Amino acid sequence: MKKSFFINGGAGRVLCAIPALEYYKENVDPDVVIVSEAWNELFLTSPILRHNVWPANSKGLWDKLKETEIISPEPYRLNAYFNQKVNLIQAFDMLINYDVPPSDLPETKSINLEINKVDQIYGYNLVDQVKQQSGKKKVVVFQPLGSGAKKDGNFIFDSSGRSFEVRDVFRVVEELSKNYAVILMTNIDIPTDKQMGAVIPSGANLLQWMGIINAADYFLGCDSMGQHYAHALKKPATVVIGSTYPENISYPDNKDFTIIDIGKDKRKYQPYRVTMDFALERDSEDLMIFNDNVFKKIIKSVTDKLGVQEEKSTKKPSLGNNVPNLFPKAQPEKTPTFPLPVTGKSSKKAKTS
Repeated sequence: MKKSFFINGGAGRVLCAIPALEYYKENVDPDVVIVSEAWNELFLTSPILRHNVWPANSKGLWDKLKETEIISPEPYRLNAYFNQKVNLIQAFDMLINYDVPPSDLPETKSINLEINKVDQIYGYNLVDQVKQQSGKKKVVVFQPLGSGAKKDGNFIFDSSGRSFEVRDVFRVVEELSKNYAVILMTNIDIPTDKQMGAVIPSGANLLQWMGIINAADYFLGCDSMGQHYAHALKKPATVVIGSTYPENISYPDNKDFTIIDIGKDKRKYQPYRVTMDFALERDSEDLMIFNDNVFKKIIKSVTDKLGVQEEKSTKKPSLGNNVPNLFPKAQPEKTPTFPLPVTGKSSKKAKTS
């Protein structure tokens, strides 16, 4: 019986499913039906698949599905995945292209992205303008927050232990901006009472970010979407990992990647999409807090690849009155950092037991 595939989850998962689906279409069923439950636009980057993909609520989709076996491949429920033997691309390959998981694990298939002209131009123009306004020759895209990051009032936090702490975001931007222009890849506003030396593109979508990373010189980030783009686009990158495993979610075999694993020997596997262990999540929420040595290692990993700018500009060049300044001004509020200060005085001493 013919098969159809439902693909869900975060943008990184969707991107990592594409190589296996391309193989299936080219080798098994050229008319395969793929249902995108999220991030449908990412499939547009695959000329092989783009005409085989339908959003989940498409009119008439049921007529295409009712004579098929519906498959929802789930890497997190694959033994080789939750035992750190394969990454997401390999896991999708095993689930889609093998009836029985093979004893010899498949190699990691390539992600081949086709960036359309509009997004290429958007990325090139933005990166070029950032270079001119900053006076820097090279651009680093920095994605500090993963999909688990949330904003509550003035607090930004990630209970899953995958995102940079806010105080470290400021430190990294401040240090990198001495030699490079920095573009911050985030959809969460980071309020600060200081001038942040980074550009935060307002409203850039996933495909536009593909164009930005394609035009930039380096990527720095956490366990999130941007590192998959960097891998696919063959960009040098530094990936900082806390609660997750590089064997699962990143590319340790990529020679252009520097993986800084600060959660190693401290974390335990969190069985997402199998069961939810809140004790393990609580144990993991501080795994992205790092010391000065890790901070220096992060900065060094970038400068080792990009070098340092010999002539530092003391004045940002003017682009004329009709070109807006991309660098945001300081905001009147400041983001608190952990641990929270204790305010007020107690008239009695607390009991200890």
